[in-house]
Amino acid sequence: MREFAKLIVSHPEAIRVERHNLAEKFDEIVIYAHKEDAGKLIGKEGHTINALKTLIGGCKAKDGISYRVNVRTDEA
Repeated sequence: MREFAKLIVSHPEAIRVERHNLAEKFDEIVIYAHKEDAGKLIGKEGHTINALKTLIGGCKAKDGISYRVNVRTDEA
């Protein structure tokens, strides 16, 4: 996920991805990006983030875990 995100943004060095277990068989993936890049990751009408979610959906078929994907700006 991190490598795909780095290809999309203007500040690839700022990309950080964290995975949090929220419940059994349900994880959240948070993509932290530079504040100027959050819109690029989401894309026009959400098309880019939906494509990333589709990619992650393939992982569900493999491991049975559902994922939620969020984009946040990295203020640190």
